[in-house]
Amino acid sequence: MRINSGKERFLTASDAKLLDKKAAEKFGMPVILLMENAGRCISEEALDMLGGRKGRRVAVFCGTGNNGGDGFCAARHLLARGVKPDIYLCGRISDVRNEAKVNLDVLLRMKQKIKEDCSRRLQPIKAKKYDLIIDALLGVGLRGPVRPACRKIIEAINASGSRVLSVDIPSGLEAARGKPADACVKAEKTVTFVAKKFGMASKAGKGCCGEIVVRSIGIAL
Repeated sequence: MRINSGKERFLTASDAKLLDKKAAEKFGMPVILLMENAGRCISEEALDMLGGRKGRRVAVFCGTGNNGGDGFCAARHLLARGVKPDIYLCGRISDVRNEAKVNLDVLLRMKQKIKEDCSRRLQPIKAKKYDLIIDALLGVGLRGPVRPACRKIIEAINASGSRVLSVDIPSGLEAARGKPADACVKAEKTVTFVAKKFGMASKAGKGCCGEIVVRSIGIAL
């Protein structure tokens, strides 16, 4: 499963999926638990980058898949720590499914505003100066070009001048080859889980990821 490069270990996108399957089938750890652990790790890295909570402006950009679910979960953990982020969704609330929907529904029950179809409302994003943007749009499963809605958001994130924390892998970076798609987030830091993804080892991958921090979500290789 793992790919070794010297002392470092790297995973492909298919490896990451196999780990989720292993966690569920061998250890009885559901995906929602792994997502909860990931969300907590993201919030901790975000707070570390902020250096303090008072008056900090944070945006969380979420996709409709599990990467977005990690972002929803991280937003809840930030709320618990006194940081109230703006939460943007690339898509509609009705598009979110499975474990990501569980975490989204929790935020909705907490009366948190979710800004749907945010690619159509980019002017407010450009006008706001965020201390930190959390990129939870696209995960390791990306293949081919980024769809237009996500591309607009990625371009807005890169043009924002804000510090950026990417979740698992910068949105738009292929996990296998480390090749940026037609649009790719340029992160200051990327928090990834279990091990680095293979694409992070390429020159382009390193340039998109910034500092890479590997965190545990409760499952070993």
